[in-house]
Amino acid sequence: MAQKGVQLDRETFSCSICLDLLKDPVTTTCGHSYCMKCIKGFWDGEDEKKIHSCPQCRQSFTPRPVLLKNTMLAALVEELKKTGLQAAPADHCYAGAEDVACDFCTGRKLRACKSCLMCLASYCDKHLQPHYDVAPLKKHKLVEPSKKLQENICSLHDEVMKMFCRTDQQCICYLCSVDEHKGHDTVSAAAERTERQRELEGTRLNIQQRIQDGEKEVKLLQQEVEAVNGSADKAVEDSEKMFTELIRLMEKRSSDVKQQVRSQQKSEVSRVRELQEKLEQEMAELKRRDAELKLLSHTEDHNQFLHSYPSLSALSEPTHSSSINIRPLSYFEDVTAALSAVRDKLQDVLREEWTNVSSTEVDVLLSAAEPTTRAGFLKYSQEITLDPNTAYT
Repeated sequence: MAQKGVQLDRETFSCSICLDLLKDPVTTTCGHSYCMKCIKGFWDGEDEKKIHSCPQCRQSFTPRPVLLKNTMLAALVEELKKTGLQAAPADHCYAGAEDVACDFCTGRKLRACKSCLMCLASYCDKHLQPHYDVAPLKKHKLVEPSKKLQENICSLHDEVMKMFCRTDQQCICYLCSVDEHKGHDTVSAAAERTERQRELEGTRLNIQQRIQDGEKEVKLLQQEVEAVNGSADKAVEDSEKMFTELIRLMEKRSSDVKQQVRSQQKSEVSRVRELQEKLEQEMAELKRRDAELKLLSHTEDHNQFLHSYPSLSALSEPTHSSSINIRPLSYFEDVTAALSAVRDKLQDVLREEWTNVSSTEVDVLLSAAEPTTRAGFLKYSQEITLDPNTAYT
């Protein structure tokens, strides 16, 4: 009861903001007390709202009250300090729903810092001190706080289970070993723990080795990905260069054909124009001669006719062929036909070779590991039949 009274006084004289004993206590008009620094800091945060309230009852004050030190309350707090009363533990020191509580605290329990496997109890810092000071308690096994301490108690004999039955694979107490588990393969829990610990370490080593092997394989796969990406990028770059070269070559060939056709066109047209001009000149001369002969044919003077006729009737030889063969309109069709043949051949080549390009597959998977066990080798076994005429005996 005395301890409960001290706890009540401790909470009574504690600031509800900092949870510590009051320092320079002040009392609001609603009757609640706080540290002067704490309540001022709380109200500083409410200055923007221009309405100040009590953190406990939420009564509002307008304007902000002027607080003065409560000298009587300050004297009481100082007196309590002299009698040995300490500050109330902060809320985070008390055990919550998820924490392990001290089994020896009364009232509001503090959070346990250790559990004892011998006492099967949990202790806060204050109640754990005897385990560090008392010689017999120093030998007890202290572990991190646990809620499962009662699982170490035998439900049949209410004794600590310090043995392990290998036959039934369960923890038992000493009375179980001479009763229900009599004749079973039993050892101490510590010995079984040592054996299981050894197996555990072996399992961990195996896991760690597999992790290392897996990391190596992951690294190899990453290198494979980088290699595939690099090779693909280079193939795309090379293909772009090759197609660009092909396009340039085709453009050059196109330009050459165009230039050749235009050159032949110019030469042929020039030759035809020249022949046409000569023919037109000759036709003009003939028309002029025909006109003179027509005029002479109408001359009534026989003597003048006979005198002029010899010079007018003589004709010069034509300068062009007597007949001009006009070919059908197929002057450059041979060029078109040749280019069409080239196009068809190029399409055939691209079609055939494109099959090789499109059917190319890249094997990005790592080769299977070579077998290392007999069972692995037997997968590739084959029956062998020997020729009795040539096989050695």
